[in-house]
Amino acid sequence: MSLQRITITIEDELLERFEELLERRDLGNRSEAIRDLIRRALVDDEIAHGDGDAVASLTLIYDHAQRELSERLVEAGHAHHARVLSTLHVHLDDRLCLEVQVLQGSPAELQVYADRLLGLRGVKHGELVLSSTEL
Repeated sequence: MSLQRITITIEDELLERFEELLERRDLGNRSEAIRDLIRRALVDDEIAHGDGDAVASLTLIYDHAQRELSERLVEAGHAHHARVLSTLHVHLDDRLCLEVQVLQGSPAELQVYADRLLGLRGVKHGELVLSSTEL
């Protein structure tokens, strides 16, 4: 892999804030942080405009005591077995569970699937994180 040296022009205040972010998050040097930002932008663009598959993690925090919720989650996984690659289930306390599903499919299909599960009664919080396999 060869590297190219580039020059950018940036406002003083923006650079100061960027430097503070690098230090606060221990992100290393400017070059690596900018490469990470570029990669993230490319992944976002691929997800928004690409025709290929995406991979994703769907994280759910839910109340397993909610009537029929656990069964609905299991049924959804079985109904969409081609999209659900793996599931991790953790008991957080006597009522709350954490579930992480690893998914693969088109971004639109994965978003519809996630929205369906996130909208179930008893799901307290959740998030779908999409990524591209193209980069």
